[in-house]
Amino acid sequence: MIITLAEPHDVAKLLAFREEAAAWLRGLGSDQWSRPYPADKLLATIEAGTVFMLRDGHTTAGTITLTPDAEDGLWTDDELTEPSMFINKLTVAREYAGQNLGSRLLDWAGDRAKRAGAQWIRLDAWTTNDALQRYYVEQGFTHIRTVREGAAVNGGPRVSGWLAQRPARQTDHGFTDRTPPPSRLPMAA
Repeated sequence: MIITLAEPHDVAKLLAFREEAAAWLRGLGSDQWSRPYPADKLLATIEAGTVFMLRDGHTTAGTITLTPDAEDGLWTDDELTEPSMFINKLTVAREYAGQNLGSRLLDWAGDRAKRAGAQWIRLDAWTTNDALQRYYVEQGFTHIRTVREGAAVNGGPRVSGWLAQRPARQTDHGFTDRTPPPSRLPMAA
């Protein structure tokens, strides 16, 4: 399988991925990703070069967003001085479930982050999705804290504030990486 940068024409596929994942999660009793994601916001992240596609021939098997930018209100100022990259929107197509692709995409992200000079890969997970939180702990992430207030939509509580991190490290993820080398992170002040 090959990892490439997402392109603008991938927006529809990525939105469909999110809808597929939301439907699957609803079946498990979770409200995760129940709100539609704005296509213009997704396009902006693609154009920023932070969205990556896992392709199996002409089929998209998964996607991950890896960015040097932390979401406002999640990480402390001290934590933000540590060179880190942030994982978002990890999704594997249901037809590829059970093939360890999510774990390998996390390894790929950690490897890319390490090559960019990061000490950590960090993420925020859905606050009420205990199974997802356990999955990340099983993947070597350490729970840091859960943020329940902050950048809430319409004054409601934060829904994705379970914070975790693991060291960025070189790994053999087994994918063919056709992405450009990562930009080096700026040195902390």
